[in-house]
Amino acid sequence: MIKNFAVIFYILLATIQINLLSQPKGIIYIESVKPVQDDSKSINYDTSIDNITNSRRNAVTNAVSASSPAVVGINVTEVRKIEYRDPIFDDPFVQRFFGYRSEPRYQKYEIQGLGSGFIISPDGYILTNHHVAGNASKVVITMTSGEKYDAEIIGSDRISDVALLKIKGENFPYLKLGNSDDIITGEWVIAFGNPFGLFDINAKPTVTVGVISNYGVSLFYDKKVYKDMIQTDAAISSGNSGGPLVNSLGEVIGMNTVIFSTAQDQKGAGSIGIGFAIPINRVKKVVDLLIENKTINRNFAIGMEVREIDDRIARYLATNIKEGVVIYSINRRSPAEEAGLEPGDIILEIDGSPIIKLDDYFINVYDRIAGQTINILVNRAGKKISRQLLLKPI
Repeated sequence: MIKNFAVIFYILLATIQINLLSQPKGIIYIESVKPVQDDSKSINYDTSIDNITNSRRNAVTNAVSASSPAVVGINVTEVRKIEYRDPIFDDPFVQRFFGYRSEPRYQKYEIQGLGSGFIISPDGYILTNHHVAGNASKVVITMTSGEKYDAEIIGSDRISDVALLKIKGENFPYLKLGNSDDIITGEWVIAFGNPFGLFDINAKPTVTVGVISNYGVSLFYDKKVYKDMIQTDAAISSGNSGGPLVNSLGEVIGMNTVIFSTAQDQKGAGSIGIGFAIPINRVKKVVDLLIENKTINRNFAIGMEVREIDDRIARYLATNIKEGVVIYSINRRSPAEEAGLEPGDIILEIDGSPIIKLDDYFINVYDRIAGQTINILVNRAGKKISRQLLLKPI
């Protein structure tokens, strides 16, 4: 009896060892086992798998699939010119001693850059940012098919940061432009682009998903006017500039442009979930002007200097107004003088928009076109006075 038990024990032990040795150490393989059909519960395994598979397809994935072919990678070459000084002939002592005056010397050098864009018509019109391609000497467009095209700059506007490009051809995939006035805080949005040049690896745009965090945010940055921007937490990084921000219907509602970032190195800045897109309705207006005139004339003269009110200025003006912008000085025979404005006037509104800080003033003035007239409401010694100011073309 004992011998029989020992034999059985050794057989079981050998079987266990064989099973353990049949799999690599440290790895446990889990096999998918089709459950036994329980007729009492009427579970259809195949139907469940189909339902799960179908649920992976939703509005977001459909929008991505439809939009991706019209997103492009942009590589640019920009030639910049810098003035340099000769260490001998430009030395002030040498110039004074010999009476020598040298002409300015310039050196040209090329800068390579990249960004994103999207096709808006079957004949090859492409939208991107001015800071991506507006000053480029050469622009190369890469399609999702891997095809490359040289692009022409139709027009560009530095203030709004919008550029319009064109490639030769027809029947290109293109995106539908939506209505950025009809957006909802919290709705899903999709950001497409070419972060850090990843588009060049497999000719596919990077896709990130988030929501509309805020809208109507106006910024004045790098002498550019970013008006009524759409804020999103969809990841936007360096290289995403110029790419489309799309809603769940596959409609473009904005152009990815600016991010706030604390993560930055020599390759660029990474996302911390605070990105901004130019509303597509604003882009449409700029594009119409660029197609008609190829440029937008923002060169105008006002002839006055303004400063933000602080405690010292408020005491000097003997006013209780602690926030706002005051006219500090006015040039003789300038549009500001002709409009009847005076030093010490506190600007309250421009065309109905409240002016609380200096950026408000810049946003509401620099975004205008030469030749336009703006209505300015000022406080002069406690009285509200309205004046019309002509933005005189230079």
